[in-house]
Amino acid sequence: MTAHFKTLDELDLDGKVVLLRADLNVPVADGKVSDATRIERLLPTMRAIMRHDGKVVLLSHFGRPKGKVDPEFSLEQVCSAVADVTGHPVGFVATDWEDVGAARQAIEEAPAGSILVLENTRFHPGEEANNPELAQRMASLGDVYVNDAFSAAHRAHASTEGVAHLLPAAAGLAMQAELEALEAGLGKPKKPVVAIVGGAKVSSKIDLLENLVTKVDGLVIGGGMANTFLFAQGHGVGKSLCEKDLADTARRIMDKADKANCAIILPVDAVVSWHFKANSPTRLYGVDAIDPDGMILDVGPQSIERINGAIDDAHTIIWNGPVGAFEMEPFDAGTVAIAKHVAKRTHDGHLISVAGGGDTVSALAHAGVKDALTYVSTAGGAFLEWMEGKPLPGVEALKK
Repeated sequence: MTAHFKTLDELDLDGKVVLLRADLNVPVADGKVSDATRIERLLPTMRAIMRHDGKVVLLSHFGRPKGKVDPEFSLEQVCSAVADVTGHPVGFVATDWEDVGAARQAIEEAPAGSILVLENTRFHPGEEANNPELAQRMASLGDVYVNDAFSAAHRAHASTEGVAHLLPAAAGLAMQAELEALEAGLGKPKKPVVAIVGGAKVSSKIDLLENLVTKVDGLVIGGGMANTFLFAQGHGVGKSLCEKDLADTARRIMDKADKANCAIILPVDAVVSWHFKANSPTRLYGVDAIDPDGMILDVGPQSIERINGAIDDAHTIIWNGPVGAFEMEPFDAGTVAIAKHVAKRTHDGHLISVAGGGDTVSALAHAGVKDALTYVSTAGGAFLEWMEGKPLPGVEALKK
């Protein structure tokens, strides 16, 4: 993938002011960052810039202030977390995106090797509108532009796409790693490729399923989505979550998969309960005999065996979405068993495993295997759009 994109080593960083598009949209509780993962992923790029006596000027959005200045969404509150991660003092510049004169002065006065955080880019309506004048104002603050925020790359915003066309631009080291992992997953993967797609609703993943059936050799469908497919095949699903109005869509996807020689793998048995709450009584049913008053909340042991068999046959796994209501016991059993199997096959060198999406990351962490896969993407929307085969504006802008 790096062949198509400009990378950090292709930029002259010596003594330069580097506008680094980061994703500092991190969870904050009581004024403190509760999960610094996204900041930690920026560390290699920041260190590379500082080694060249460059100034790191961080650009990011934070929350949804809707184009207005809102102190609740100020990036000042993440500065101490950036300082903790880097072990380096961090300056905050209360940027007025209408007039960046004060920001320019603060950047000029900062010594070489400094780290500065500019105010939330979404405090100006031109950010989300990809306003060319705002992009020009942003670009005027730096010598070069580096995008290390893959999680925001599906947005054509001033700070993700506009600026990239106005300065020498490249992908940061975290972005580069993400793009290389994704290329190994779907671009030029080691076949056979099996995708695991779970989650609640088919409606949110129609484009994804339509794209995957033409790219992969096997498609495992789990979670609430599987109920819609089972219903489309004529199975009763009781009171389970099911989008019955999408039965035709499910049948169309299955026909498309059939023509593309992609095997669709659906549950053959299910863990059923009558109450959607943790540790409620359960019973195991075959999918052809679900209790009309029950809810399917996880895949059963035969389904797990079947899915793990597909994993054994694969050289590449792409995963988005849990296969059951993993947030509550005992309905986490299927997702945990499959996650551990993927991790073991990866560890033993038989599998390239790429996973992403918020629920998927949480499920892998719950199974204790988040660090055991080849690559886990923390980018929700961008990861999904990449899986859907859509071009990502923030990535396209970095192409050679």
